[in-house]
Amino acid sequence: MSTHTSAPVDLLWEGDSHTFTGVGAPNLIDAATFEQLTGWDLRVEGLCSGDACIPVRDRALAVPEPGIIDLEVVVPLLDRPIVVDHHARVVAVGATSLARRDALVSRRAPAFSLPALDGSLRSLEELRGRLTVLVTFSTWCGCAYDLPGWQALQDELGPEGLNVIAVAFDQTAEAVAPFATGITLPVLYDPSHLLSELYAITNVPTVVWIDASGTIVRPNTPAFGTDLFADFHGVPAGPHLDAIRAWVRDGSIDPSASAPDAVAELSDDELAARLWFRIGAHLHRVGRDEDAAVPFATAAALAPLDFTVARAAMPLTGRDPFGQEFMALYDEWVAAGRPFHGLDPDDGGA
Repeated sequence: MSTHTSAPVDLLWEGDSHTFTGVGAPNLIDAATFEQLTGWDLRVEGLCSGDACIPVRDRALAVPEPGIIDLEVVVPLLDRPIVVDHHARVVAVGATSLARRDALVSRRAPAFSLPALDGSLRSLEELRGRLTVLVTFSTWCGCAYDLPGWQALQDELGPEGLNVIAVAFDQTAEAVAPFATGITLPVLYDPSHLLSELYAITNVPTVVWIDASGTIVRPNTPAFGTDLFADFHGVPAGPHLDAIRAWVRDGSIDPSASAPDAVAELSDDELAARLWFRIGAHLHRVGRDEDAAVPFATAAALAPLDFTVARAAMPLTGRDPFGQEFMALYDEWVAAGRPFHGLDPDDGGA
């Protein structure tokens, strides 16, 4: 057993948070604890879960001491990204690349379970068997005021087989609740930005169409439920709402939506940025704002024009997401060609 000083480490495994007793550096974990938290254990055959085993080519690196596993070596073997904040002693592990390929290449909508505003967990699986419009938004975006527009669409098309589900990239239900007054469609919140990672979402609002079988028939599209801020962003709501009506009523889908490269994979930097943001958000939630500053800054440096990273951190660090700093970010984003992982708002009737 290691003789290193023990100290707590927070492990953020996708949307779940665990605290374990570290054995020295935060990337080191007792093998038994790793198995308990993940279901994977290190055997002679390799890293195993049940009968499935992954070869470990350099066992000395994976197990630097008897009974101790190096997370930075082992986690990538599970097809997952990882970042370690050695100062704050927090480790963030992302989703598998297979899960993202499901969304971006195979067009199978990745499953998720997220809290609703009443504290209950809601899942995408609940909506299988119906057409679903997934709308991501946030209170740091004017699109939070679009919920009545999406509610009106739900009221209109719900009897014809449509479900609209809204997911906010926000930290608490309390932040989102004022915007959901009178809204009956499911409104969830995603404090860890899981959907930003799984669906490669880099800005809000982003809308995804999912058919009754769970297939993404129209991937990431910037679209709005109302024209409240159309003079600013220049994307009228009507064409996209009409396209949804045509999909529900006639099965109409523009061919451009099925292009295999419609949504580019997140780069390594964009993936790392999401994990660093997740660490910063976790530290903010537990009241460690001073420690949160560095991971937030690291995330923004890795993905400076990703609004789910750079703008999302503003209200969590005491900055105005609608102020001059945002306007400077917006101007820079426009000058860079409005980079977005998904379809252009002018493509395919959006």
